[in-house]
Amino acid sequence: MRRYVAKRVLHAIFVMWLVATVVFFGLRAIPGGPIRAMLGPEATPSAVESLRTQLGLDQPLYVQYAEWFSGMLAGDLGTSITTGQEITTLIAAAFPRTFSIAIVGVIVGLGLAIPAGIVSATRKHEPADYVATVAAFLGLSMPAFFIGILLALVFGVRLGLLPIFGYTPIGEGFVPWLRSIILPGIAVGLPYAAIVMRMMRSSLLETMNEPYMTTARAKGIDSRVQLYKHAMQNALIPVVTVAGIQVALILVGSVTVEIVFGIQGIGRMLVDSIIDRNYPVTQAVILLVAAIMVFANLAVDILYTFIDPRIRYGGEP
Repeated sequence: MRRYVAKRVLHAIFVMWLVATVVFFGLRAIPGGPIRAMLGPEATPSAVESLRTQLGLDQPLYVQYAEWFSGMLAGDLGTSITTGQEITTLIAAAFPRTFSIAIVGVIVGLGLAIPAGIVSATRKHEPADYVATVAAFLGLSMPAFFIGILLALVFGVRLGLLPIFGYTPIGEGFVPWLRSIILPGIAVGLPYAAIVMRMMRSSLLETMNEPYMTTARAKGIDSRVQLYKHAMQNALIPVVTVAGIQVALILVGSVTVEIVFGIQGIGRMLVDSIIDRNYPVTQAVILLVAAIMVFANLAVDILYTFIDPRIRYGGEP
């Protein structure tokens, strides 16, 4: 296992470097740039050249890349072109907001998806199965931002129960923090629940039709033992795969929900940096996104061994 994890970590580092390098040169190949975005189309050539020199964009690309890459290795992600703030400070302020939304979304999603998938699979073609299936299709068909707007209108505007704008840090109290992120968390959690529920249902149905499950039923083993000890162990493998990938996507794909609820998270930070041609911020956020995706996949692979002890990596017996 250690050898496998070490190889995967090295592979992850290579992937992150490759993504960062492609983004670095790809951003600079796009027409336009931060100078025109900051000064506007009416800026004089002298002003443009002065700001270009000030930002270090007049240097050759390989020099800019070498300076950025060496700084990144030293833990310095640079500064924002538009605000002059340290990028690590900006990420440290934005990431807890997105992470909070993701945590609530995952809790809501798994709390709904796993029981609903089990009920739907064990009561196939019964009313409970139809209700769960229709709910899943609704969750899949409605984007998270639309769900967020509905939740804001109902629980924020109509009922006045929850705030619909802004974020309260957890340091100011658990309840205010939870009130500020419960609606965006549910908004991203419901589509997540729909995906995981459908995978849970199909995987469990397939597992329950395996020969060893037929043998267990023939032996008269209690139905709950069949389900939770024998079927679930194998059925959870593809579910964990999908759930793990979707967790990473929630972290980086909640930008529309952040916009709906006025939360300055990682997703909104990325969109704003792309619009402003803020190269250092865009590079740093995409590098963070790559790290989340790569290590989420590694965590899923390791989790397999806890779900099914028969799974081994790296040639282990």
